[in-house]
Order: sequence, then structure tokens, then C-alpha cells
Amino acid sequence: MYSSREFHKSSYSPNESACVEVAEGATTAMRDTENREKGTLAFPSAEWRALLDAAQREA
Repeated sequence: MYSSREFHKSSYSPNESACVEVAEGATTAMRDTENREKGTLAFPSAEWRALLDAAQREA
């Protein structure tokens, strides 16, 4: 569904060994870099934006 070129490391991931990658667009997908073969979680862009907004309020 998503090519590896569309994914980039999340700026919220603190270190190189355990990070999350995201592919943003109309649907945002995220995956664990240590378990890429296990698939992705996908969210509509509005839900992804709401998640990021909530995380920023909590920080």
C-alpha cells in the first residue's frame, strides 16, 4: 500500500533504535521501524492532526 520512499522518521521518535516512521497524505500511515513487515496503522488526515494537536497540548 505504501512504498518505503513515502515513509520518514517521526520527529517525535527520540532515538535511532526504536522509532516510528510515518507516511503523510490523505491517509497517514505509521509503522514500527523494527517490525516493518508487520504492517501499518492508517488514520484519516483529520484524525492524525487531532492526535498531534492533543500530544502538543500535553507536552
